[in-house]
Amino acid sequence: MKEQIKNFKDLIVWQKAYDLTLSIYQLTKKFPHEEQYGLVSQMRRAAVSIVSNIAEGHSRKSRTEYAQFLSIAYGSLSELETQILISGNLKFILETDVQNLIQLKDQIGGMLYTLMQKLR
Repeated sequence: MKEQIKNFKDLIVWQKAYDLTLSIYQLTKKFPHEEQYGLVSQMRRAAVSIVSNIAEGHSRKSRTEYAQFLSIAYGSLSELETQILISGNLKFILETDVQNLIQLKDQIGGMLYTLMQKLR
């Protein structure tokens, strides 16, 4: 028997996106100070956008609206991937951190894609 989804926090995709957001906040604490209003801000906003749009979409009344918010989350996920790769190339984060974040990003992306397909 499947578990009942009572609210957005029960969604595994939301939980993984939340973990990704916390990881981004922790890792960006170590970035150079001059990146505070550049890459740090961009990465944090993209990560928060992912998890927030999943939550907001789940709270919408129509499947179409829900799918639209998931699509926005998916776009933010791609944005964050680019910023992770830049951070790795600039040596702001370790290669193992880049790999772990990209792996988590891929899991979230797959879940978002599947959920969007089911809603359409």
